[in-house]
Amino acid sequence: MLDTRERLLNSDFPSVTRTKLETLQVNLGYKCNLSCTHCHVNAGPNRKELMSRETIDQLLEYIDRHDIQALDLTGGAPELNPDFRYFVVEARKRGVHVMDRCNLTILLEPGQEDLAQFLSDNQVEIVASLPCYTQDNVDAQRGKGVFDGSIIALQLLNSLGYGHGDSKKPLSLVYNPGGAFLPPAQQQLEEDYTVHLRKHFDIEFDQLYTITNMPISRFGAVLAAKGEFENYMDLLRSSFSQENLDSVMCKSLISIDWQGYVFDCDFNQMLDMPLLTAKPAPPESNELIATTETRTHISDLLQRDLLGSSIVVADHCYGCTAGQGSSCGGALD
Repeated sequence: MLDTRERLLNSDFPSVTRTKLETLQVNLGYKCNLSCTHCHVNAGPNRKELMSRETIDQLLEYIDRHDIQALDLTGGAPELNPDFRYFVVEARKRGVHVMDRCNLTILLEPGQEDLAQFLSDNQVEIVASLPCYTQDNVDAQRGKGVFDGSIIALQLLNSLGYGHGDSKKPLSLVYNPGGAFLPPAQQQLEEDYTVHLRKHFDIEFDQLYTITNMPISRFGAVLAAKGEFENYMDLLRSSFSQENLDSVMCKSLISIDWQGYVFDCDFNQMLDMPLLTAKPAPPESNELIATTETRTHISDLLQRDLLGSSIVVADHCYGCTAGQGSSCGGALD
């Protein structure tokens, strides 16, 4: 697979600093029952990487020591980690809001028959990938039969109270473009989804998130192979909006990989661009110097406040600030 990392590092993207940390986004592993073309983590059925119980316990200790409001669980299919349910239960005991980035079809997999009920019982927010409301487009991105499975899963979630405006059981859908273009206006697309899914499948949901495809990993490789990488980067740069810098998700979030190492966001994680750490300056100075020479593990941050620290940026960051903006919570404007 073609690696686009080196084409992104020499960047003129503006500097960004952290505000108060509110969200831990945790990648529980790359194992997934699907292999979607837009997947920026190259997840799939043959991936073996899974977060250990020991690392999960370290994350729970971090939550105990810091004012974390939300736990955002992703993968792969995060539910395939054997300790997914343990993590959810322990986080909920601590009053932390838990989000599950669910591909929907996982709810229908053998051995997961009670998963939807578990999520409902623990009032877990479902953030479900549905890159279009038509079968052809979804199956083209995610595989044959995925659309039908997603519809069945959404109907199951509706039957459990999800998607009906209950703040304890929110159901959000996620749209990703099917190619090298920006998402359409989020509000209008949400209205289109609502009308179509209600009319044809009697499905309700609470909100739609539109997320820009990042020129990294699997999608970046496809762009490079087709000779479309530079054109797509030109699109992202030319669509840059300074106003979106105030709302980028990395300012209040850190991303944890399956081994427990810390990154500014999920995309930096996939590009192997770790969180800036601090090391002592030369003896004649009392200052700290930012460095990425040493990886930072979550266990190294138990006593540390990240407020005001610098965020590692590169050209892929234009994906978060292009047009209406993009984050794991959808459009920024």
